[in-house]
Amino acid sequence: MIPFRQRFGVALAMTVATLLSSTAAHAGLAIQSWTTAGGAKVFFVESRALPILDVQVDFRAAGTEAPAGKAGIAGLTRGLLETGAGALDEDAIANRVADLGAQIGGSADMDRASLSLRTLSSAAERDGAVELLATLIRQPTFPAAAVEREKARTIAGLKESATQPDAILSRRFAAAVFPDHAYGRMPTVDSVAGLTRDEIADFHARYYTAARATLSIVGDVSRAEAEAIAERLIGGLPAGEPAADSRNTTLPARQTIRVPHPSAQAHVAIGQPGIRRGDPDFFPLLVGNYILGGGGFVSRLTGEVREKRGYAYSVYSYFMPQRDVGPFQIGLQTKGSQTDDALKVVGATLDDFLAKGPTEAELQAAKDNLINGFALRLDSNRKMLEQVAAIGSFGLPLDYLDTWRDKVRAVTVRQIREAFGRHVSADHLVTVVVGGDGDKTAAPKNGAAR
Repeated sequence: MIPFRQRFGVALAMTVATLLSSTAAHAGLAIQSWTTAGGAKVFFVESRALPILDVQVDFRAAGTEAPAGKAGIAGLTRGLLETGAGALDEDAIANRVADLGAQIGGSADMDRASLSLRTLSSAAERDGAVELLATLIRQPTFPAAAVEREKARTIAGLKESATQPDAILSRRFAAAVFPDHAYGRMPTVDSVAGLTRDEIADFHARYYTAARATLSIVGDVSRAEAEAIAERLIGGLPAGEPAADSRNTTLPARQTIRVPHPSAQAHVAIGQPGIRRGDPDFFPLLVGNYILGGGGFVSRLTGEVREKRGYAYSVYSYFMPQRDVGPFQIGLQTKGSQTDDALKVVGATLDDFLAKGPTEAELQAAKDNLINGFALRLDSNRKMLEQVAAIGSFGLPLDYLDTWRDKVRAVTVRQIREAFGRHVSADHLVTVVVGGDGDKTAAPKNGAAR
């Protein structure tokens, strides 16, 4: 994700601080949905617990849409929306946000470019904030000075990240796991330096359209008010063409990539393409991964790598479903002198899990933890908005949250073993190791980390 500045209104912050404790956890959400005349999809949840309105507009205008050699254009386009729009310059936008007591934020990743709004639901503040957001979406001016400034800032960040082992690991891992897909193409100094203002403006005109938009609205408004908000935000956009989904079918060959770096700790990532959003194996993989490496101190990887041998302070695994097939990844840091031993333990733990799956006791404990923690996914308007936006953007069923716990409860050991067998294979695991060259000492005989 590429974070952007959020500007906080004093009035809104005081209201949230006063009333947040009254927000109740929800078992599910009553999501209403419709499609605008221009083809934008709208998802709405009426929530009267707080006098707050939360809005998120997601566009299929993200990294996967970047033309060849133009990686970074999606993030720059999104970031520049707040530097000038309509008759407002950057300072005027910031002052308007402060006067309204609102928050405007957003991000751009490989699947979505997003703008978010939080405002009081009273008519004056709400209408003013929605009008401002509509202006940012529909009338950005992309001032030349701001374009050059943000390009320079991005390039400086890329140069700095090129010295950081975590950033190097992320880039090398993505490129190796997705060699023929946009998920493996990251911005570079050259790709960003070559971008022009006209290319950025053209990117906005082509991809910030109604047919590529999903609007999520959660808060203290009626259905009629939500429809008016949707029309104000999306109604003036060109219809555009719907985005076509791609499907990555390339699986990398098993390989180990070692990148020298003077860090004492070796930064390690192991993985391959995993699953896409909406995959029927999602719930078996969710529960199974909690047992393998997603459950913190109760996971198998933590038990074998940290607790028994002291090779790493933290070791984890996850599936990241995306619009196309996202990664399955195991990650850890360990002393350079212990890297090979740690990799052997990780490999043996994964192989055993793939062959046998979890025990019934592990399965029940994982279900209990996941189900008991489910309410925390929906205990604020902002979290509700995140869930609704994911449902809308990725085409998940409207009852996804209502059935979530039942689907977790129904997972079996056999389903986990079979799902992992379909999506994780030793033949396609990519291992990337960055650094550890600063640790020239031999590992202690008992294997404990020092």
